[in-house]
Amino acid sequence: MSRAHSCPSRRRAAHRLLLAALAATCAFLPPSAPSGAPPRVLAVRPLPALTDAFAAYAERGRPDGRWTGGDSTYSVPVRAGRLWVFSDTFLGTVRPDGSRPPVGDDGRPGPKSSGFVHNSFVLWDARGPHTLTGHDRAGRPVSLVREAGGDRPDGPWYWARAGLPDGGGAAVVYARYARTGPGPLDVAWRGNVLARFGAGDLTRPRTLTPLPSTTGTAWGAWLLREGGRTYVYGTRAGPGGGSRLYLARTCGRDLRGPWRYRTAGGGWSDAETRAAPLRGPGGAPLRVSQELSVVAHGGWYALVTQQADEALSPRIQLAWARSPGGPFTRPVTVYTAPEAGPRGTYGDADVIAYNPHEHPDLERPGELVVSYNVNSLDPRDVMARAAVYRPRFVRVRLG
Repeated sequence: MSRAHSCPSRRRAAHRLLLAALAATCAFLPPSAPSGAPPRVLAVRPLPALTDAFAAYAERGRPDGRWTGGDSTYSVPVRAGRLWVFSDTFLGTVRPDGSRPPVGDDGRPGPKSSGFVHNSFVLWDARGPHTLTGHDRAGRPVSLVREAGGDRPDGPWYWARAGLPDGGGAAVVYARYARTGPGPLDVAWRGNVLARFGAGDLTRPRTLTPLPSTTGTAWGAWLLREGGRTYVYGTRAGPGGGSRLYLARTCGRDLRGPWRYRTAGGGWSDAETRAAPLRGPGGAPLRVSQELSVVAHGGWYALVTQQADEALSPRIQLAWARSPGGPFTRPVTVYTAPEAGPRGTYGDADVIAYNPHEHPDLERPGELVVSYNVNSLDPRDVMARAAVYRPRFVRVRLG
Protein backbone atom coordinates (compact mmCIF):
# COMPACT_ATOMS: atom_id res chain seq x y z
CA MET A 1 0.00 0.00 0.00
CA SER A 2 1.32 3.45 -0.85
CA ARG A 3 2.01 6.04 1.88
CA ALA A 4 -0.96 8.09 0.60
CA HIS A 5 -3.27 5.26 1.56
CA SER A 6 -1.79 4.46 4.98
CA CYS A 7 -3.09 5.78 8.28
CA PRO A 8 -1.68 9.07 9.65
CA SER A 9 1.83 8.79 11.13
CA ARG A 10 0.93 10.88 14.21
CA ARG A 11 -0.71 7.78 15.62
CA ARG A 12 2.44 5.64 15.47
CA ALA A 13 3.36 6.13 19.13
CA ALA A 14 -0.12 5.09 20.19
CA HIS A 15 0.09 2.13 17.81
CA ARG A 16 3.37 0.99 19.40
CA LEU A 17 1.78 1.10 22.84
CA LEU A 18 -1.23 -0.82 21.54
CA LEU A 19 0.97 -3.45 19.93
CA ALA A 20 2.94 -3.82 23.16
CA ALA A 21 -0.30 -4.34 25.08
CA LEU A 22 -1.49 -6.88 22.54
CA ALA A 23 1.81 -8.71 22.75
CA ALA A 24 1.49 -8.88 26.53
CA THR A 25 -2.06 -10.18 26.20
CA CYS A 26 -1.06 -12.84 23.69
CA ALA A 27 1.53 -14.14 26.15
CA PHE A 28 -1.34 -15.42 28.27
CA LEU A 29 -3.20 -17.15 25.44
CA PRO A 30 -3.07 -20.95 25.15
CA PRO A 31 -0.55 -22.45 22.72
CA SER A 32 -1.49 -21.86 19.12
CA ALA A 33 -2.90 -24.61 16.95
CA PRO A 34 -0.52 -26.54 14.68
CA SER A 35 0.86 -24.41 11.86
CA GLY A 36 -1.64 -24.02 9.05
CA ALA A 37 -4.60 -25.29 11.07
CA PRO A 38 -7.17 -23.07 12.79
CA PRO A 39 -8.13 -23.64 16.43
CA ARG A 40 -10.26 -26.71 17.09
CA VAL A 41 -13.64 -26.58 18.83
CA LEU A 42 -13.40 -28.79 21.89
CA ALA A 43 -16.83 -28.17 23.39
CA VAL A 44 -19.88 -25.92 23.15
CA ARG A 45 -22.08 -25.53 26.19
CA PRO A 46 -24.98 -23.26 27.18
CA LEU A 47 -23.95 -20.35 29.39
CA PRO A 48 -26.81 -20.14 31.90
CA ALA A 49 -25.23 -17.39 34.00
CA LEU A 50 -25.89 -14.83 31.25
CA THR A 51 -29.09 -16.33 29.88
CA ASP A 52 -30.64 -16.56 33.34
CA ALA A 53 -29.48 -13.07 34.33
CA PHE A 54 -31.50 -11.51 31.50
CA ALA A 55 -34.47 -13.77 32.25
CA ALA A 56 -34.42 -12.79 35.93
CA TYR A 57 -34.24 -9.10 35.07
CA ALA A 58 -37.17 -9.41 32.65
CA GLU A 59 -39.32 -11.31 35.14
CA ARG A 60 -38.91 -8.48 37.63
CA GLY A 61 -40.35 -6.04 35.10
CA ARG A 62 -42.38 -3.09 36.33
CA PRO A 63 -44.99 -0.81 34.75
CA ASP A 64 -42.38 1.97 34.54
CA GLY A 65 -40.90 0.45 31.40
CA ARG A 66 -38.31 -2.20 32.20
CA TRP A 67 -36.90 -4.42 29.42
CA THR A 68 -38.72 -7.76 29.17
CA GLY A 69 -37.17 -8.97 25.92
CA GLY A 70 -35.35 -7.85 22.79
CA ASP A 71 -33.21 -9.00 19.89
CA SER A 72 -29.90 -8.13 18.17
CA THR A 73 -27.96 -8.38 21.47
CA TYR A 74 -24.69 -6.65 20.75
CA SER A 75 -22.59 -5.49 23.71
CA VAL A 76 -20.20 -2.56 24.21
CA PRO A 77 -18.01 -1.79 27.25
CA VAL A 78 -18.60 1.81 28.37
CA ARG A 79 -17.36 3.89 31.29
CA ALA A 80 -20.42 3.12 33.38
CA GLY A 81 -20.36 -0.65 32.79
CA ARG A 82 -21.52 -2.85 29.93
CA LEU A 83 -24.03 -1.57 27.39
CA TRP A 84 -26.25 -4.23 25.84
CA VAL A 85 -27.60 -3.03 22.50
CA PHE A 86 -31.02 -4.29 21.42
CA SER A 87 -33.32 -3.79 18.46
CA ASP A 88 -37.09 -4.49 18.84
CA THR A 89 -37.77 -4.37 22.57
CA PHE A 90 -40.75 -5.12 24.83
CA LEU A 91 -41.09 -3.01 27.98
CA GLY A 92 -43.19 -3.30 31.11
CA THR A 93 -44.16 -6.38 33.08
CA VAL A 94 -44.44 -10.13 32.72
CA ARG A 95 -47.53 -11.72 34.23
CA PRO A 96 -47.27 -14.54 36.80
CA ASP A 97 -48.26 -17.03 34.08
CA GLY A 98 -45.27 -15.95 31.94
CA SER A 99 -47.28 -13.95 29.39
CA ARG A 100 -46.99 -10.30 28.40
CA PRO A 101 -49.89 -7.85 28.57
CA PRO A 102 -50.92 -6.59 25.11
CA VAL A 103 -49.02 -3.63 23.71
CA GLY A 104 -50.88 -0.42 24.54
CA ASP A 105 -52.18 1.84 21.78
CA ASP A 106 -49.93 4.67 22.94
CA GLY A 107 -46.85 2.48 23.32
CA ARG A 108 -46.69 3.21 27.05
CA PRO A 109 -46.10 0.26 29.40
CA GLY A 110 -48.45 -0.06 32.36
CA PRO A 111 -50.02 -2.62 34.70
CA LYS A 112 -52.25 -3.86 31.88
CA SER A 113 -50.14 -3.07 28.81
CA SER A 114 -46.69 -3.63 27.39
CA GLY A 115 -44.59 -0.98 25.73
CA PHE A 116 -42.66 -1.55 22.52
CA VAL A 117 -39.76 0.32 20.91
CA HIS A 118 -37.53 -0.49 17.94
CA ASN A 119 -34.22 -0.06 19.76
CA SER A 120 -33.04 0.21 23.36
CA PHE A 121 -30.10 -0.32 25.72
CA VAL A 122 -29.73 -2.27 28.91
CA LEU A 123 -26.86 -0.79 30.93
CA TRP A 124 -25.36 -3.31 33.34
CA ASP A 125 -23.34 -1.45 35.96
CA ALA A 126 -22.19 -2.12 39.52
CA ARG A 127 -25.78 -1.73 40.76
CA GLY A 128 -27.23 -4.13 38.21
CA PRO A 129 -29.19 -3.73 34.94
CA HIS A 130 -31.07 -0.58 33.88
CA THR A 131 -33.29 -0.13 30.82
CA LEU A 132 -32.50 2.92 28.67
CA THR A 133 -34.86 4.32 26.04
CA GLY A 134 -35.76 7.74 24.72
CA HIS A 135 -38.93 9.54 25.86
CA ASP A 136 -41.35 11.76 24.00
CA ARG A 137 -42.85 14.99 25.32
CA ALA A 138 -45.61 13.07 27.06
CA GLY A 139 -43.05 10.87 28.86
CA ARG A 140 -43.78 7.75 26.84
CA PRO A 141 -40.85 5.46 26.00
CA VAL A 142 -39.62 5.79 22.42
CA SER A 143 -36.68 4.36 20.54
CA LEU A 144 -33.24 5.75 21.28
CA VAL A 145 -32.72 6.33 17.55
CA ARG A 146 -35.86 7.33 15.68
CA GLU A 147 -37.30 9.54 12.97
CA ALA A 148 -38.04 13.17 13.77
CA GLY A 149 -41.74 12.34 14.06
CA GLY A 150 -41.12 9.56 16.60
CA ASP A 151 -42.12 5.89 16.44
CA ARG A 152 -45.05 6.04 14.02
CA PRO A 153 -46.72 2.67 13.36
CA ASP A 154 -46.55 3.27 9.61
CA GLY A 155 -43.14 4.99 9.60
CA PRO A 156 -39.55 3.79 9.16
CA TRP A 157 -37.48 2.69 12.13
CA TYR A 158 -33.89 1.84 13.10
CA TRP A 159 -32.54 -1.56 14.06
CA ALA A 160 -29.22 -1.83 15.87
CA ARG A 161 -26.04 -3.14 14.34
CA ALA A 162 -22.65 -3.37 16.06
CA GLY A 163 -21.13 -0.78 18.36
CA LEU A 164 -17.76 0.18 19.83
CA PRO A 165 -16.56 2.25 22.80
CA ASP A 166 -16.44 5.98 22.03
CA GLY A 167 -14.78 7.95 24.79
CA GLY A 168 -16.75 6.91 27.84
CA GLY A 169 -19.85 6.30 25.72
CA ALA A 170 -20.57 4.27 22.59
CA ALA A 171 -20.75 4.60 18.81
CA VAL A 172 -23.41 2.28 17.36
CA VAL A 173 -24.35 1.66 13.74
CA TYR A 174 -28.08 1.50 12.99
CA ALA A 175 -29.87 0.31 9.85
CA ARG A 176 -32.99 2.17 8.75
CA TYR A 177 -35.88 -0.10 7.75
CA ALA A 178 -39.39 0.26 6.38
CA ARG A 179 -42.31 -2.13 6.12
CA THR A 180 -43.19 -3.59 2.71
CA GLY A 181 -46.15 -5.80 3.66
CA PRO A 182 -48.20 -7.27 6.51
CA GLY A 183 -45.97 -10.25 7.32
CA PRO A 184 -43.30 -10.34 10.07
CA LEU A 185 -40.53 -10.60 7.45
CA ASP A 186 -41.98 -7.99 5.07
CA VAL A 187 -39.34 -5.35 5.76
CA ALA A 188 -36.68 -3.66 3.64
CA TRP A 189 -33.40 -1.91 4.43
CA ARG A 190 -33.25 1.80 3.57
CA GLY A 191 -29.85 3.08 4.78
CA ASN A 192 -27.15 3.22 7.47
CA VAL A 193 -26.42 5.78 10.20
CA LEU A 194 -23.92 6.14 13.03
CA ALA A 195 -25.27 7.18 16.44
CA ARG A 196 -22.75 8.46 19.00
CA PHE A 197 -23.81 8.40 22.65
CA GLY A 198 -21.88 10.36 25.28
CA ALA A 199 -20.95 8.91 28.65
CA GLY A 200 -23.17 11.44 30.44
CA ASP A 201 -26.39 10.61 28.57
CA LEU A 202 -26.87 7.22 26.94
CA THR A 203 -30.55 7.88 26.22
CA ARG A 204 -30.03 10.37 23.41
CA PRO A 205 -27.48 10.29 20.57
CA ARG A 206 -25.35 13.41 20.59
CA THR A 207 -24.76 13.02 16.84
CA LEU A 208 -26.47 11.04 14.10
CA THR A 209 -24.38 10.75 10.93
CA PRO A 210 -25.36 9.09 7.62
CA LEU A 211 -22.97 6.31 6.59
CA PRO A 212 -22.25 4.92 3.11
CA SER A 213 -25.44 3.38 1.74
CA THR A 214 -25.33 3.62 -2.05
CA THR A 215 -24.92 -0.09 -2.81
CA GLY A 216 -27.65 -1.52 -0.57
CA THR A 217 -25.10 -2.93 1.88
CA ALA A 218 -26.17 -2.93 5.53
CA TRP A 219 -22.85 -1.91 7.06
CA GLY A 220 -22.10 -2.50 10.72
CA ALA A 221 -22.90 -6.21 10.96
CA TRP A 222 -19.64 -6.20 12.92
CA LEU A 223 -16.94 -3.67 13.83
CA LEU A 224 -13.32 -4.63 14.49
CA ARG A 225 -10.58 -2.27 15.71
CA GLU A 226 -7.07 -3.43 14.95
CA GLY A 227 -3.71 -1.92 14.04
CA GLY A 228 -4.87 1.70 14.06
CA ARG A 229 -7.85 0.97 11.79
CA THR A 230 -11.50 0.15 12.25
CA TYR A 231 -12.86 -2.58 9.99
CA VAL A 232 -16.56 -2.43 9.11
CA TYR A 233 -18.32 -5.60 7.97
CA GLY A 234 -21.51 -5.31 5.95
CA THR A 235 -24.07 -7.72 4.55
CA ARG A 236 -26.25 -7.69 1.48
CA ALA A 237 -28.78 -10.26 0.32
CA GLY A 238 -27.21 -12.67 -2.14
CA PRO A 239 -28.55 -15.03 -4.80
CA GLY A 240 -29.76 -18.37 -3.52
CA GLY A 241 -30.53 -17.15 0.00
CA GLY A 242 -28.47 -15.76 2.83
CA SER A 243 -26.25 -12.70 2.60
CA ARG A 244 -22.89 -11.85 1.10
CA LEU A 245 -20.23 -10.37 3.38
CA TYR A 246 -18.37 -7.13 2.52
CA LEU A 247 -15.56 -5.24 4.23
CA ALA A 248 -14.61 -1.58 4.56
CA ARG A 249 -12.09 0.17 6.78
CA THR A 250 -11.21 3.61 8.04
CA CYS A 251 -8.14 5.02 9.73
CA GLY A 252 -8.37 5.46 13.47
CA ARG A 253 -11.44 4.97 15.64
CA ASP A 254 -13.94 7.40 14.11
CA LEU A 255 -16.31 5.87 11.55
CA ARG A 256 -17.17 9.33 10.24
CA GLY A 257 -13.82 9.46 8.43
CA PRO A 258 -13.27 8.33 4.83
CA TRP A 259 -13.92 4.65 4.13
CA ARG A 260 -12.04 2.33 1.82
CA TYR A 261 -13.56 -0.88 0.49
CA ARG A 262 -12.11 -4.35 -0.04
CA THR A 263 -12.13 -5.13 -3.77
CA ALA A 264 -12.27 -8.37 -5.71
CA GLY A 265 -8.50 -8.32 -6.16
CA GLY A 266 -7.81 -7.96 -2.46
CA GLY A 267 -6.95 -4.25 -2.67
CA TRP A 268 -8.78 -1.23 -1.30
CA SER A 269 -10.81 1.38 -3.17
CA ASP A 270 -12.43 4.70 -2.26
CA ALA A 271 -15.55 3.64 -4.21
CA GLU A 272 -18.26 1.71 -2.37
CA THR A 273 -19.41 0.27 -5.69
CA ARG A 274 -16.11 -1.61 -5.96
CA ALA A 275 -16.64 -3.51 -2.71
CA ALA A 276 -16.59 -7.24 -3.46
CA PRO A 277 -17.94 -10.19 -1.43
CA LEU A 278 -15.45 -11.84 0.87
CA ARG A 279 -14.48 -15.34 -0.15
CA GLY A 280 -14.51 -18.83 1.24
CA PRO A 281 -12.91 -22.09 0.07
CA GLY A 282 -12.08 -22.18 -3.62
CA GLY A 283 -12.74 -18.47 -4.01
CA ALA A 284 -16.53 -18.78 -3.79
CA PRO A 285 -18.39 -15.91 -2.08
CA LEU A 286 -19.24 -16.63 1.54
CA ARG A 287 -22.89 -17.08 2.41
CA VAL A 288 -23.62 -15.65 5.87
CA SER A 289 -26.39 -14.34 8.13
CA GLN A 290 -27.40 -10.68 8.24
CA GLU A 291 -25.67 -10.23 11.61
CA LEU A 292 -22.46 -11.99 12.64
CA SER A 293 -19.06 -11.48 14.26
CA VAL A 294 -15.40 -11.48 13.18
CA VAL A 295 -13.02 -11.52 16.15
CA ALA A 296 -9.25 -12.04 16.36
CA HIS A 297 -8.03 -15.09 18.30
CA GLY A 298 -4.26 -15.31 18.23
CA GLY A 299 -3.21 -15.45 14.59
CA TRP A 300 -6.72 -16.32 13.39
CA TYR A 301 -10.02 -14.51 12.88
CA ALA A 302 -13.19 -16.32 13.91
CA LEU A 303 -16.32 -15.71 11.83
CA VAL A 304 -19.46 -16.60 13.79
CA THR A 305 -22.54 -16.83 11.58
CA GLN A 306 -25.85 -18.59 11.20
CA GLN A 307 -26.07 -21.31 8.55
CA ALA A 308 -27.26 -19.32 5.55
CA ASP A 309 -27.96 -21.93 2.87
CA GLU A 310 -31.11 -22.99 4.73
CA ALA A 311 -33.85 -20.49 5.52
CA LEU A 312 -34.17 -19.75 9.26
CA SER A 313 -31.64 -22.42 10.17
CA PRO A 314 -31.10 -22.94 13.92
CA ARG A 315 -27.42 -23.83 13.37
CA ILE A 316 -24.57 -21.56 14.49
CA GLN A 317 -21.45 -21.93 12.37
CA LEU A 318 -17.79 -21.03 12.72
CA ALA A 319 -15.22 -20.25 10.01
CA TRP A 320 -11.61 -19.08 10.25
CA ALA A 321 -9.27 -16.79 8.31
CA ARG A 322 -5.72 -15.52 8.67
CA SER A 323 -6.72 -11.90 7.98
CA PRO A 324 -9.80 -9.72 8.57
CA GLY A 325 -10.67 -9.98 4.87
CA GLY A 326 -10.33 -13.74 4.51
CA PRO A 327 -10.39 -16.01 2.65
CA PHE A 328 -12.33 -17.98 5.24
CA THR A 329 -12.54 -21.71 5.74
CA ARG A 330 -15.80 -23.48 5.10
CA PRO A 331 -18.30 -22.61 7.86
CA VAL A 332 -18.86 -25.60 10.15
CA THR A 333 -21.83 -26.06 12.48
CA VAL A 334 -20.78 -25.91 16.14
CA TYR A 335 -24.16 -25.56 17.86
CA THR A 336 -27.84 -26.00 17.09
CA ALA A 337 -30.26 -23.79 19.02
CA PRO A 338 -32.47 -26.21 20.97
CA GLU A 339 -35.40 -23.79 21.16
CA ALA A 340 -36.18 -23.63 17.42
CA GLY A 341 -38.64 -25.57 15.31
CA PRO A 342 -41.34 -28.16 15.94
CA ARG A 343 -38.87 -30.46 17.74
CA GLY A 344 -37.42 -27.63 19.81
CA THR A 345 -38.00 -27.00 23.48
CA TYR A 346 -41.14 -24.99 22.74
CA GLY A 347 -42.55 -27.59 20.34
CA ASP A 348 -43.48 -24.75 17.99
CA ALA A 349 -42.66 -24.66 14.27
CA ASP A 350 -42.85 -20.86 14.32
CA VAL A 351 -40.05 -20.41 16.89
CA ILE A 352 -36.75 -19.41 15.26
CA ALA A 353 -33.16 -18.66 16.29
CA TYR A 354 -31.02 -16.08 14.48
CA ASN A 355 -28.20 -13.50 14.47
CA PRO A 356 -25.33 -14.97 16.51
CA HIS A 357 -22.79 -12.51 17.92
CA GLU A 358 -19.54 -12.97 19.78
CA HIS A 359 -18.82 -10.95 22.93
CA PRO A 360 -15.00 -10.78 23.09
CA ASP A 361 -14.83 -8.61 26.21
CA LEU A 362 -16.60 -11.33 28.20
CA GLU A 363 -14.27 -14.12 27.10
CA ARG A 364 -11.48 -15.95 28.86
CA PRO A 365 -8.41 -17.13 26.90
CA GLY A 366 -9.21 -20.04 24.63
CA GLU A 367 -12.97 -19.53 24.36
CA LEU A 368 -15.75 -17.70 22.54
CA VAL A 369 -18.87 -16.32 24.21
CA VAL A 370 -21.73 -16.21 21.69
CA SER A 371 -25.30 -14.96 21.94
CA TYR A 372 -28.18 -15.71 19.63
CA ASN A 373 -31.75 -14.43 19.46
CA VAL A 374 -34.95 -16.44 19.75
CA ASN A 375 -38.26 -15.23 18.34
CA SER A 376 -41.41 -16.49 16.67
CA LEU A 377 -42.93 -15.93 13.25
CA ASP A 378 -46.30 -15.79 15.02
CA PRO A 379 -46.42 -12.57 17.12
CA ARG A 380 -48.93 -14.20 19.46
CA ASP A 381 -46.22 -16.55 20.71
CA VAL A 382 -44.01 -13.82 22.20
CA MET A 383 -47.04 -12.38 23.99
CA ALA A 384 -48.27 -15.71 25.37
CA ARG A 385 -44.75 -16.80 26.37
CA ALA A 386 -42.51 -13.85 27.15
CA ALA A 387 -39.48 -16.13 27.62
CA VAL A 388 -39.43 -16.94 23.90
CA TYR A 389 -38.18 -13.46 22.99
CA ARG A 390 -34.88 -13.16 24.86
CA PRO A 391 -31.22 -13.81 24.06
CA ARG A 392 -29.45 -17.07 24.84
CA PHE A 393 -25.73 -17.53 25.40
CA VAL A 394 -23.24 -20.33 24.80
CA ARG A 395 -19.52 -20.80 25.51
CA VAL A 396 -17.30 -22.29 22.79
CA ARG A 397 -14.07 -23.84 24.13
CA LEU A 398 -11.12 -23.88 21.72
CA GLY A 399 -7.95 -25.93 21.65
